[in-house]
Amino acid sequence: MGDLVQVSNLRVVAGNDAGKPVPIVKDVSFSIPRGEVLALIGESGSGKTTIALTLMGYARPGCRIAGGSVRIDGAEVLDLNRDELTALRGCKVAYVAQSAAAAFNPSKTIIDQVVEVVLIRGLMTRAVAEAKAIDLFRALALPDPEQIGGRYPHQVSGGQLQRMMAAMALITDPALVIFDEPTTALDVTTQIEVLRAFKKVVKDRGTTAVYVSHDLSVVSQMATRIVVLRHGEVREVGLMEQILHAPEDAYTQALMAAARPARRHALSTVAVANPAPPLLEIRGLTAGYGRRDSRGVPCNIVLKNIDLQIRQGRTLGVIGESGSGKSTLARVSAGLLPPADGTVLFNGEPLAPGLTGRTRDQFRRIQIVFQNADTALNPSHSVARILGRPLEFYHGLRGAARDRRIKQLLDLIRLPVNIATRRASELSGGQKQRINLARALAAEPDLILCDEVTSALDTVVGAAILDLMGELRRELNVSYMFISHDISTVRSICDDVVVLYAGQKVESENHRPFQAPPYHPYTDQLISSVPEMRSGWLEESGAVQTPPYVDPVNCGTDLCCFLVRCPVRINGVCNVAMPPRVTLGNGNEILCHHSDADLRRLYSPSHMRTDLR
Repeated sequence: MGDLVQVSNLRVVAGNDAGKPVPIVKDVSFSIPRGEVLALIGESGSGKTTIALTLMGYARPGCRIAGGSVRIDGAEVLDLNRDELTALRGCKVAYVAQSAAAAFNPSKTIIDQVVEVVLIRGLMTRAVAEAKAIDLFRALALPDPEQIGGRYPHQVSGGQLQRMMAAMALITDPALVIFDEPTTALDVTTQIEVLRAFKKVVKDRGTTAVYVSHDLSVVSQMATRIVVLRHGEVREVGLMEQILHAPEDAYTQALMAAARPARRHALSTVAVANPAPPLLEIRGLTAGYGRRDSRGVPCNIVLKNIDLQIRQGRTLGVIGESGSGKSTLARVSAGLLPPADGTVLFNGEPLAPGLTGRTRDQFRRIQIVFQNADTALNPSHSVARILGRPLEFYHGLRGAARDRRIKQLLDLIRLPVNIATRRASELSGGQKQRINLARALAAEPDLILCDEVTSALDTVVGAAILDLMGELRRELNVSYMFISHDISTVRSICDDVVVLYAGQKVESENHRPFQAPPYHPYTDQLISSVPEMRSGWLEESGAVQTPPYVDPVNCGTDLCCFLVRCPVRINGVCNVAMPPRVTLGNGNEILCHHSDADLRRLYSPSHMRTDLR
């Protein structure tokens, strides 16, 4: 069938502060046969998205396409005039962005936006366009496909909105679709649903696609062929299996190693054998947002009756899907959100429920590192100013003493001293996250609350941040609450784990978490949703079936929060009473009606998960 896309000696340049052109894509060449999916992989700044955008004849502000050739279906894209490019974009070449929330207009219904491009260009009537959109909703496994288009963007989940953006791209039957990190911001269970929908619709329609990602496990489910990029240059090109399992280039080999995280620091056997009093202890925590009633209970409860402990020098992982209450837990611990009920203790002493009652020393000893360094750091402030502020506030350092400490902090996070004069807006994503961490370290805390600190980073930079956290833990004996939806990362760095679902603690694991089953059914689902770096895994992972739902027979009783989704629920038990807390043989504590023996039987390889008595 031949190649649909041919890129030859592509060059893109950007202007520097002096106005001189700096090459950011350097003589890149590749081709894509019709019906295949090509992945562009590499760390941040490697040129992945920049190259993908040139397939639409587009360069970001401040950049320009300086040379080379981009041919799609025989036509030279770089020779097209403005009208021809307008006809190309959205019709022949479609784009699915990373953030669906930013791509939709919140004031219009979803179906109005999905059909908009074909109506503007007169490609079909409204009735035909809406029927085609509904067919795409169905193909993308969206619930209630006939009605869901009538909702507004805020009325659907992130995963559903991401699939609707794919429908918007596919409605014109484009020759080429560009998927630009479309699942990066999704939790693992939602990511699998979206990936499965994307792969099916691409395969069924014979679509040619470019998939931009730094997640090699995701790439291995989608791609036929891979281009490895670094600093705007091609380091290796090959079939997916060869790149993943027999890479030839040293940089590709480093990427593969970073994608298979090893355990980064071992448990302290002394701490396990003779534990000190908890550094942070939370008892019976209930918290939420919105207007509070006469008893002080907010209208939107996010966390319910949470208990946990973090000991000095240890790392507690908090894992769960989006909306499970992970970030709310960090905000309560930091004093940013007063709890509705329960107690937060630090070194055995109760902490004031909000910021007002906490001392400066308590603020110093508990620091929080937010997920998005772009919004956490003032883009117009220099690194020196960002790091200098906590040094002045907590330690009274000024002048030469402050500057010396700033240099020490930069050395601690492995950044050059001359970066101190640069603004936050001038730093890469990995550099910003290191500064975000250094600002917390400047206070010399005992506990750092890390809220999804690596989720937006590429594999290599994320691995470097995790290694740095491990080194700081060993050198400074600092403790972490590490919040994430990434099971692999939590498994590699955490001593203990709390699993949250719908605001409840459904499992707690101590001492080398996620090492051996049995687990709570939700934890098992999380673990089984982590993509493996091999082809065919995505198809194999869809075997678990959930039994028909039976309405609760006692509506006045609190029931299991995981009831509706549980693949091993027991009708007549789980829909009647709240589950007890059960201690399994491996020491894990779960909130479940099943015993250790039940779960071992239900999740054994020889047992069908749909056998629910």
